[in-house]
Amino acid sequence: MKRLAAILLAFSASVVAQTPFDAPLSKDHPVPAQARGNRQSYSALKQVLDRKRVTVTDAQIEELKKHQLEGLWGAMGEYRETNYVRGFKSTRPGERLVGRALTMRFLPSRPDLVEASQTLAEESGRNSRFYIRAGEEASPNDVIVVDLGGTDGGNFFGDVTALGIKTRGAAGVIIDGGTRDLAELSDDPFAGFPVFARFFDIHGNTWVGTEWNVPIRVGEVAVVPGDIVVADEGGILFIPPQLVAKVLETANAGLAREDYERDLIKQKKYRIGDVYPLHPKLQEEFEKSRRDD
Repeated sequence: MKRLAAILLAFSASVVAQTPFDAPLSKDHPVPAQARGNRQSYSALKQVLDRKRVTVTDAQIEELKKHQLEGLWGAMGEYRETNYVRGFKSTRPGERLVGRALTMRFLPSRPDLVEASQTLAEESGRNSRFYIRAGEEASPNDVIVVDLGGTDGGNFFGDVTALGIKTRGAAGVIIDGGTRDLAELSDDPFAGFPVFARFFDIHGNTWVGTEWNVPIRVGEVAVVPGDIVVADEGGILFIPPQLVAKVLETANAGLAREDYERDLIKQKKYRIGDVYPLHPKLQEEFEKSRRDD
């Protein structure tokens, strides 16, 4: 009987703890008028994410360039499948792209959206055309990452505005959408500045830039400003900055092991089945050689 009473008491307490169906919702805090002039669009989600994010150094970015996409992907743990996307074409086949994500989101055009975008640009003194802003605000080693509707989306820029972005020192561009001027973007003046896009098309930009440097979507992947982008013809990785040190440590160890395996195969001393993966005794020898180094 006492046990039943305790259960009923606990149940009644849980029911009381529930929010009533018709309880009033909390009111939002008013947005200060001056916030509309901020350079970056406000994102509460980004504000929370930033608490755990760290600065990735230029030296780390250079070290990432030494690794193949597969090695970095294998070192990303639970982020391997969530932070990898493929299906892009590059203007510079054979060139890899590594840098920090500077993100932007576009929406299809409509008259009131265009008017609102122009109003915000006038109030803030900034250009409403995000491809122009990127040519004025991008920093060295930035990768412009554009949410532009995917394969059914719009075009981002052409070679003239691309040159402006390149001149700022940006490493390249990822467009989940399209761009024009493939011939020019593939030519020598754009060496070292690969552009990865879903498609190439003759039209100019007609979509409206709506959010600057906020979490966006590229395919089925979420991209957060400051993610480290690594891209080549095999796909694109977006590495959270707080993972970079561990990813490099794991990728370096994996690369050393693979180099050891390749040397063993070239020696023709062991069967491939004992080398890949390493037989336990060979693994011991490998670990010993690493310690000795």
